Amino acid sequence: KRVFDFFKSACRSLPSVMEIYNLHDVVTVSQLRSTVAAEIRKNSHVKDPKVIDMLIFKAVEELGNIVEHSKQRHHILGQYVVGRQGLVQDLGTKDQRISPFLKSFYNTNY
Repeated sequence: KRVFDFFKSACRSLPSVMEIYNLHDVVTVSQLRSTVAAEIRKNSHVKDPKVIDMLIFKAVEELGNIVEHSKQRHHILGQYVVGRQGLVQDLGTKDQRISPFLKSFYNTNY
């Protein structure tokens, strides 16, 4: 019940988050809603009520920080838009003429 209440409040906050961080050009509200749902589902195996309370507390705190503009746009993009796909630099946009030394340097120094 509490998880669903948090999900509803997070979904209600998404349009204002889109405005605050000017995300209309990179993601839709539907995609953000799916990301929030996926983050919640990652912990679906947790059954201990104390752990669930702690996770909800952390999620509410994170949502509060986002809504209060305590984060910058690149934090939101990195955590919730690009997310598990990896860094934007790793999505095939790198220049293919980079030397092998630089490729190994970039790969080992993130």
